[in-house]
Amino acid sequence: MESKNAIEIRNLSKMYKLYNKPSDRLRDSLGLSRKKRYKEHYALQNINFDIHEGECVGIIGTNGSGKSTILKIITGVLSPTEGTVTVNGRISALLELGAGFNPEYSGMENIYLNGTMLGFSEEEIDSRLDEILSFADIGDFVTQPVKTYSSGMFVRLAFAVAINIDPEILVVDEALSVGDVFFQSKCYHKFEEFKKQGKTILFVSHDLGSVSKYCDRVILLNQGEMLDEGTPKAMVDMYKQLLVHQDPVKQAENTEPEENWKDGFQVNPNTLEYGEKQAEIRDFVVVDSSGRHTNTIEKGSEFEIKMRLHFNESIQQPIAAFTIKNIQGTEITGTNTMYEGINIEHPDAGRECVVTFRQKMDLQGGEYLISFGCTGYRNGDFTVFHRLYDACNVTVVSTKNTVGFFDMNSVVSVEEK
Repeated sequence: MESKNAIEIRNLSKMYKLYNKPSDRLRDSLGLSRKKRYKEHYALQNINFDIHEGECVGIIGTNGSGKSTILKIITGVLSPTEGTVTVNGRISALLELGAGFNPEYSGMENIYLNGTMLGFSEEEIDSRLDEILSFADIGDFVTQPVKTYSSGMFVRLAFAVAINIDPEILVVDEALSVGDVFFQSKCYHKFEEFKKQGKTILFVSHDLGSVSKYCDRVILLNQGEMLDEGTPKAMVDMYKQLLVHQDPVKQAENTEPEENWKDGFQVNPNTLEYGEKQAEIRDFVVVDSSGRHTNTIEKGSEFEIKMRLHFNESIQQPIAAFTIKNIQGTEITGTNTMYEGINIEHPDAGRECVVTFRQKMDLQGGEYLISFGCTGYRNGDFTVFHRLYDACNVTVVSTKNTVGFFDMNSVVSVEEK
């Protein structure tokens, strides 16, 4: 049976007029200007896609790509310049912080205000009030004006209202990044409940780990145009190429490896480095199972971490190392050539070597940072030759997460007795 479309977007464009002077805007609005006194800026241009009932779809893209604009058009906050949007089902939206809330009203008054705007009677809101208050968990502040709320309290109440009015389509725009980690976990658990109930979710997030985990499909926007749509891993990969100002389409056509690995790879421009560079880390890269240089690795797949060392003087048995930490700064794992029983034998000054660490990705889905180092002994003393802290990031794409940092890949069986 063919699934129905919850949302249909056809030839959608949104154009803004940019005026050099306020007087030009006034003349144009009054019809007094015979010539064009503005520049056309397209926030969205000729966008087409469908979202099926029961799908969880993410929209990603660089800043200014039109992500928030398209959600506002879908939810009726903005009108399109051209094209059509068809929504089949009751829609609830959590857009920018405070949207739809009157700051002078109390939290309780805003609950009833929002519910009424969504078409609910006072009796229907009454029946859902306990669930809303329980999920928001803001205590006595619900009787205070929302202008006194912290950003976290604001988003708690807004999300609680949005999900408890029984929507068929939930639209979320980056708002969850405001709440604390426990509230975010609570919200994503609600996402999973919604998916099991066959409801449709459309959300924008810069949390690529969450996009990869929860989304069935991802739409990639760039400079107001729809670049592509597909699996979370493929779209996150293309997005990361955009972040380093590469054309993902050209990259897909060009299978030749970059002469300098970092040229085709997202690195941290604020990398902390130290050491006297008797041995120097000249280059590094992460390589996926298909041989592509990438910042995105699929959980359970084989991948490589490579580093190119240049020796500025002769060193006896240098040690090459890497460590991986989460974005909170906790070191999770790492290794080096000494631990692995590999010797780099007496490299002379001016020589180079490439060290490759090959392993299986068993980290949980999410964002991680990789650091590189080259150490060893010089005149009998342990010396740090060169270290690069948080040199690059890697996104682990996963459809299954367990508890903690690693997946132990347990094989489970049940025997009836």
